[in-house]
Amino acid sequence: MLDEKYTGNGKVVLLAGGGKIYTDIAARFVRSERSLEEIAASPYSRRIVRNILESGHRAALEFDFFLFGVEGYSRVTETQLVRKRLASYLIKSGRAELGGKRRFSVVYPESVRDFAAEVALPDGQRVRLSGRDLADLTRQWYDAGLEAGLPEEDLRYLKPQATEFKAIIGMNAHALLDWFSIRCCRNAQHEIRHLAWQMLRLCRKAAPDLFQGAGPNCVQLGYCPENRLQNPQCRGHILTKDEALAILREQRGQQVVSPESFDAE
Repeated sequence: MLDEKYTGNGKVVLLAGGGKIYTDIAARFVRSERSLEEIAASPYSRRIVRNILESGHRAALEFDFFLFGVEGYSRVTETQLVRKRLASYLIKSGRAELGGKRRFSVVYPESVRDFAAEVALPDGQRVRLSGRDLADLTRQWYDAGLEAGLPEEDLRYLKPQATEFKAIIGMNAHALLDWFSIRCCRNAQHEIRHLAWQMLRLCRKAAPDLFQGAGPNCVQLGYCPENRLQNPQCRGHILTKDEALAILREQRGQQVVSPESFDAE
């Protein structure tokens, strides 16, 4: 039987992270003249963490690491997820031979489940198939391949992108802030946005000082850098980068400094 799930119901668990914060200790190593033992024994400083976040010098944030367990998301989201380079991933294998015990689990939007279209078979016969029909036909073919003795590492080539993936994800706080800025945005695909917001809520609870101002770019920057690509739901409610710069120029009565104005040397 097809193990069928729908997008928007994925599960995220925080396995490690939060509690003791190391960002302030890491920052002290850069500036302090005290001994290593004294720095390590220093009491936690919320002020240092706040200064780091406000200054934008976030290298010290890379010493606070968070580990998540993820399930109930599709391979579509996995592909988008691993584009983030500054992270570690351990993803459940689709190659390991499980003797036919592997569940054929799929995750896809309900909007495509019942949509049916007429398709032509190789023999010329025409049939009408829904999204659920397609997923179940693939499952039947896969099960038949297992019974015939074909290796799973070959059969998996024809699994749909809707196949569920399970993973352990590790990111430091610096990488997470960057990832949230992109994937919490309304322009992000809805399933990975659901994943990002679940992770953000867990991070805010585990380490509020590190993630108090975390979220999409508009939250972190105070404006939307997407400009003409800004999500329609945000237009008129959130300033774009160009609009924010125009207001600054008007208030200052002069041109706002831009990267192009600096000498190349």
